[in-house]
Amino acid sequence: MRKKWLAILACVAMVGVLFAGCGGSGSSSSDDSEGSDLKVGFIFLHDENSTYDLNFINAAKAAGEQLGIPEEKIILKTNVPEGQECYDTAADLADSGCSIIFADSFGHEDYMIQAAKDFPEVQFCHATGTKAHTEGLDNYHNAFASIYEGRFLAGVAAGMKLNEMIENGDITAEQAKIGYIGAYTYAEVVSGYTSFFLGARHECPSATMDVTFTGSWYDETAEKEAANKLMDNDCVLISQHADSMGAPTACESRGVPNVSYNGSTKSVGPNTYIISSRIDWTPYFVHAIECVQNGDAIEADYTGTIETESVLLTELNEDVAAEGTQDEIDKVKAALEDGSLHVFDTSAFTVEGKKLDSYKADVDTDADYTPDTEVISDGFFHESEYRSAPYFDLRIDGINLLDEAY
Repeated sequence: MRKKWLAILACVAMVGVLFAGCGGSGSSSSDDSEGSDLKVGFIFLHDENSTYDLNFINAAKAAGEQLGIPEEKIILKTNVPEGQECYDTAADLADSGCSIIFADSFGHEDYMIQAAKDFPEVQFCHATGTKAHTEGLDNYHNAFASIYEGRFLAGVAAGMKLNEMIENGDITAEQAKIGYIGAYTYAEVVSGYTSFFLGARHECPSATMDVTFTGSWYDETAEKEAANKLMDNDCVLISQHADSMGAPTACESRGVPNVSYNGSTKSVGPNTYIISSRIDWTPYFVHAIECVQNGDAIEADYTGTIETESVLLTELNEDVAAEGTQDEIDKVKAALEDGSLHVFDTSAFTVEGKKLDSYKADVDTDADYTPDTEVISDGFFHESEYRSAPYFDLRIDGINLLDEAY
């Protein structure tokens, strides 16, 4: 019944527009009238109180404005759990006439895939998922960005701060220990905290890091408690892959420097916040929507980069950052862009005391997470090249996991 209603709505609202957008015949121009007729749906795990979801929400609105799509045609669904509710929301959006639907959380993936199978006329785009390249559906797509480069740059700022603390006599080189709060032990989180750590070590070779996990993407109480636990464990700088203001608030109350994620937390940490890395999803949203407008194929996997302005740093808090930090970030960023520096250069880390020259990662995800793809060549681990979502899951030396429950 849903499919029949969708077909009727499609004929009325989108005559001449190719809904499938992938591999079919026919196309349409992207003039203003068609941009106005297009309806786009977005599914968010939380709402604007989550820094992660707010980042997506802002990008959705920005993409609509850039493409001239009226606000009423940009449908935002917030607080959608990673369960059957996601499928139901996607189906409702499809029934309401949305021709492309985005979801923003890892656990939404299976429900988005099912919706894509049930509504083949609609395009479904999912951030942080891993299965599009193996599912082989023309209307299901994954997207991510090389945020490991942004986290590395944020780590550079952290390493500069550690050096300043050492030079000022606040800590010794051996006391340069970072604390990191992760949500889960997924490869996405492992890739993130490792790239951040490598950025810090690029500047401060004596740096080490303790990592703890909360088992939730958004839990302000747990994140605050985790930050305090790390600071009690002698961590002198805190960063995170978690979405509330819990950790930044705890850092501000104790005067410990903080590097955030997904957006500035200066409002709650004016005396401790240094910088944040984030993905700007606007370029991808614009790209995918324009594909639908023009009847073009959307990639199974899309990876935004620094060059596409998908990977950004927030404005540096000069009142807290070490002197010279911005110049050093600019220098390192240029090296990343010209390929003279790689985040996961295998000469920069060891695993159980050994340098790696080969590693098979689980790229074609299965239930047993079976390694299937060689990802080290030319002296570095090739992250997000064989699929958009991160698959770096190595436990490198210098990083101590306080728990592995999640």
